[in-house]
Amino acid sequence: MMAKTRMRRVVAPIGATAIAGLALAGCTTLGGGGGGGETSGTGDNVVTVYGTILDAEAELLEESFVPFEEETGIDVQYEGSREFESQVGIRAQGGNPPDVAIFPQPGLFADLATRGYLVPAPEGVAANVAEYWSEDWAGYGTVDGTLYGAPLMASVKGFIWYSPSKFAEWGVEVPETWDELLALTQQIRDLTGQPPWCAGFGSGDATGWPGTDWVEDLVLRQSGPEVYDQWVSHEIPFTDPAIRDAFDAVGDILLNPEYVNAGFGDVQSIASTEFGDVAAAVVSGECALHHQASFYDGFLTDAGATVAEDGDVWAFITPGMEPGATAVTGGGEIVGAFNSDPSTVAFLEYLSSPEWANERVSLGGVISANSGLDPSNASSGILEQAIEILQDPGTTFRFDASDLMPAAVGSGSFWDGMIAWIGGTPVDQVLQQIDSAWPSS
Repeated sequence: MMAKTRMRRVVAPIGATAIAGLALAGCTTLGGGGGGGETSGTGDNVVTVYGTILDAEAELLEESFVPFEEETGIDVQYEGSREFESQVGIRAQGGNPPDVAIFPQPGLFADLATRGYLVPAPEGVAANVAEYWSEDWAGYGTVDGTLYGAPLMASVKGFIWYSPSKFAEWGVEVPETWDELLALTQQIRDLTGQPPWCAGFGSGDATGWPGTDWVEDLVLRQSGPEVYDQWVSHEIPFTDPAIRDAFDAVGDILLNPEYVNAGFGDVQSIASTEFGDVAAAVVSGECALHHQASFYDGFLTDAGATVAEDGDVWAFITPGMEPGATAVTGGGEIVGAFNSDPSTVAFLEYLSSPEWANERVSLGGVISANSGLDPSNASSGILEQAIEILQDPGTTFRFDASDLMPAAVGSGSFWDGMIAWIGGTPVDQVLQQIDSAWPSS
């Protein structure tokens, strides 16, 4: 593993009294309440947390728990897994769930809430959500009219990472439209004789998700938010021409052997390349263009890059069909609990607070849509820009579609379909296979 070189920002420490008050108020006023679900956790002094966050990012997540642990005496034990999506439901069914889970898919979160495994959010969390999160973000943690969880971190998707010095050397500029992006791709190919793009869909049990991000970006940009919303709710199927058009547009890049897969092989190598491994190729210069969310700033920094407009790596948002388009997709996590133990309640209140958001963001590599977050705490210009995008009322923002879809599709057939598609299965067959997994009721 490469040495961690993450840039750090120093911020004023969170007041000890404030944290103690927040956490202990959760313990004393809410106790084992909260209503519904299981109430048998690991005890008042331990909170177990399960999620998908791994490696250096997991270390920073655990570091963000330290102020809470020091002020409450509660030990937070985090476990990250590449098999989270398949295992969290199995653990719940088997009667051995964690106290808290960090869900990257609201669809999977909603599935477990509907099946009665998650407990409704306690009063303190509900108050934080009402004060610090937008109605849209609150909706991602709401199932059948009941708030079950609060958002955690966020990401703005669709950034395209590149080297400013290489762009200057080649005499090329950041494109303002999708057609200009395609023209830029061909221009770099002509100048270098090498594939400009690198991509990796590999992610353990979640392999395929980076491909879904591409398609979602193009659905929103080509067809607009109304069609996007209809797609998410299955008012239009995957076989709709608008969705096929998005696949075809992505294929103009990812299925073109002249354009991919820089540093890793041919088109089919995309399926087996781990998404995190691509960072080294971007930093080394083997890869000229890479599509990935704002959180990739941390991967690039860990790979030795200075992420800045005049640094080693910078990024621009995937352009729309017309200049000046402001539509973006994004993602994030929703925190849910399997019990209402006092320690669990206190921890949930901390995670939904601006105190936690500022603490974690100041450690580097991530952002949050919490309105109490100070953008200046971001560890890079890209992340500060991403926070401003999230906080800008003029932005057309849509949550990652696959994360909102039922788990059988969003974290199942859609992911699998992207692997089949990149492997050469005809698009119409792929779209039918993805859509056939949609629950009938």
